[in-house]
Amino acid sequence: MKIVTTFPRRSEYEKMAASLTHHGIPFEEIDAGIAYGRVGVAAIILDAEARSQLAAADGSSFLCAGWVDHHGPSSAIPSEQPPSFVEDLFGDAVVMVLAPCTADPKKIRVIAHTTKDMSPAFPYLNATMREGCYNPDGPLFTFMDCYRMITLYPQRIAAAKADDIVDAWRMLEKIRRRVNEVYADRASLQPSYETRKKPPALEIYRRLPGTNCRECGEKTCMAFALQLWNGNQKPESCAPLFSGEHQHLRSAYIEICAGLGFLDLDAREENV
Repeated sequence: MKIVTTFPRRSEYEKMAASLTHHGIPFEEIDAGIAYGRVGVAAIILDAEARSQLAAADGSSFLCAGWVDHHGPSSAIPSEQPPSFVEDLFGDAVVMVLAPCTADPKKIRVIAHTTKDMSPAFPYLNATMREGCYNPDGPLFTFMDCYRMITLYPQRIAAAKADDIVDAWRMLEKIRRRVNEVYADRASLQPSYETRKKPPALEIYRRLPGTNCRECGEKTCMAFALQLWNGNQKPESCAPLFSGEHQHLRSAYIEICAGLGFLDLDAREENV
């Protein structure tokens, strides 16, 4: 099985690639190219033995976003130049975290930071994307892109179920364009501050331990997810995520709870 990582800065990619070359460790690479150059740099692919050789040779001297299983790109990287915007609310994206998706371990969870504040576009996204869930108090904007759940913070993006690293770059570039296009068209739009709908309760359930331990007072994890989705439970009532053996699931769980407005800003920043 091969694994893949990417980097917040190109200099970190260059350091790892130089070290691999210096030590004669075989690797593959995927460059984000021109099309995805605003949202990614490059990715390095290793097999398990090569990853062990790198760790033994250079330890943890590289700043990468994390390693996940590599399944091969599901789509090609376009060759065209990405559009630019006079009033750019996005800037560039920096991929900070790659991790297996809690809801589907075969897919990737991505957290990226943006160099600019996207929040002025949120009311206009809310006006044009009926599938979105807007939390003005965050501010946060959560929406489903097919089977992928994406939450936009002022300068952060949390996305679940990317197929692979190229698909992650594709998602980020699509968000960059959508944020800037809707903001550029704001004169013709009526901003909406309505909290209109929520992602399915199943998305909450997929981020729970699935043990049906009943510590929350509900008979099953699905019952808890439904009650939380309806506003009749508190996120912290799932004790195994906060103090038990399933704390590794907590970050993804908090992301969706924050996106739905179930956690306030202070609580989210403290726990994520």
